[in-house]
Amino acid sequence: MFYEVQVEVLTESDTGRLKKIKEYYLVKAVSVTDAEAKMYKEFENEQNDWDVKMVKESKILRVVDNEQ
Repeated sequence: MFYEVQVEVLTESDTGRLKKIKEYYLVKAVSVTDAEAKMYKEFENEQNDWDVKMVKESKILRVVDNEQ
């Protein structure tokens, strides 16, 4: 199954202001908990503050990639 995960990342702009950016990921996992755990592993070395804001089951059945 695929899960849609929304992550909010706190970044600093060129002017020095902090701003929150929403990023979206498609994660292959067996459950919501598994998808969230995979995102924590993916972001474990991220220097900016971040937080998983939403995880939901995706309607996507599979990803087709025919490039070889």
